[in-house]
Amino acid sequence: MPATSRTRRVIVLGCTGSIGRSTLHVIEHLNSIEPGSLKIVGLASGSNVELMREQARRHGVRHLALAQPADGLQSDADSVLFTGEDAARRLVDEVECDIVVAAIVGSAGLSAVAAAIERGCDIALANKETLVAAGEIIMPLAARRGVNMLPVDSEHSAIFQCLQSRSGGAGDDAPNRPMCLDHIRRIVLTASGGPFRTWPAERIAEATVEQALSHPTWKMGAKITIDSASMTNKALEVIEAKWLFGLDSRRIEVLVHPQSIIHSLVEFDDGSVLAQLGAPDMRTPIQYALTWPARPDGCANRIDWAELRRLDFEAPDEGRFPALRLARRVVETGGTSGAIFNAANEQAVAAFLEGRIAFGRISQLAEEALDAIEHGAAQSLDEVMDADRRARQFVRSALALGSAQSQGARSR
Repeated sequence: MPATSRTRRVIVLGCTGSIGRSTLHVIEHLNSIEPGSLKIVGLASGSNVELMREQARRHGVRHLALAQPADGLQSDADSVLFTGEDAARRLVDEVECDIVVAAIVGSAGLSAVAAAIERGCDIALANKETLVAAGEIIMPLAARRGVNMLPVDSEHSAIFQCLQSRSGGAGDDAPNRPMCLDHIRRIVLTASGGPFRTWPAERIAEATVEQALSHPTWKMGAKITIDSASMTNKALEVIEAKWLFGLDSRRIEVLVHPQSIIHSLVEFDDGSVLAQLGAPDMRTPIQYALTWPARPDGCANRIDWAELRRLDFEAPDEGRFPALRLARRVVETGGTSGAIFNAANEQAVAAFLEGRIAFGRISQLAEEALDAIEHGAAQSLDEVMDADRRARQFVRSALALGSAQSQGARSR
């Protein structure tokens, strides 16, 4: 429950990333409309301690978490600082709050999200990897604890908003209430297509880091931008949609839409289609998650309809973007396959950013990990994290073997 009838206490995990920074901007905006409606009570960052400290001073936040220990940093009279790999989880355990914005990139934020759900905090979910790796655990846990899982990804927020009308009023549609999906023919997640939308497969395979980071529409962190370039980001969203909306892979589709104006669609059996449109600005879905089911005045960019000349659509090419094919495999397989896919991709993306592998090798390594590693039911977070560990080790071993083979070839 909120601290008062007017104030909701917020923890922002991943406060220094693009979603985290946008979240703080949205909170400032909402408090300018209704002073004191939201209070930030905790901030967590990976390593950007300078920006986090600045954010803490600006918003009067005492409780902070830093994943990577930094020399000379410690709690003082003005703040409580948690450090280490479990810092975000400890922050959530120690600080009373009402809603947690989960924006830590990758599987690193999983334990903190689970801890927040256990404490009964609503989740504004921007970390798709949480459900990709552990949806089989997280969604039933949220249902048991009566926690609202409010999507922040623009595509899932769009689907969520379209489904709000199914019973006639937003106030009647608790996110965790089982939805009647009988009349939904399919949901369609739109994708910008990334920087390589029109490139041939051979050119994509050899793309440079600089080229992969040049997204035509969105400004995001490095890992998410690389995932967008390979369409792995969309693959992860397909898996996340399965858990958020309870649909099988046959009713989750992807459509490339370069303008990123239509964020996703819901098609019903009678042929009707509901879509959510908006400027490509993450502040809109962030604000909706923080204020649902209300819709106060927004701070995001608006569409200039007089200037909007066209909306283009095309089917994705799974031959050039194989991650989409792997997503269907994970949805149909279930269990720990999501954790394996996600961890292998994270490890491969890190290797690409370090210049150790070609761009085309990222999806190959993810598929090889799915082929090689035995998967089972995801019955506990320990099992999920064990699958995560084995997938990362598989990729590291594959990279080491490839490096050794390259060195041997050069020496001959």
